[in-house]
Amino acid sequence: MPKQKTHSGAKKRFKITGTGKIKKQQAGMRHNLEVKSGKRKRRLNQDQIVAPADAKMIKKLLGK
Repeated sequence: MPKQKTHSGAKKRFKITGTGKIKKQQAGMRHNLEVKSGKRKRRLNQDQIVAPADAKMIKKLLGK
């Protein structure tokens, strides 16, 4: 049986931590940044842990 390929879109967007959780970049930091407050931009710039319901599908896409 052939090997399962990693989803190339998923490997660019998600990273697995040492404990097996999945990190992602928050949405909302691409444009209209002059409108957003500094506090909001600092919060959006931090990585976020993916919800457990979504993590199962993402791990499958990553081949883990």
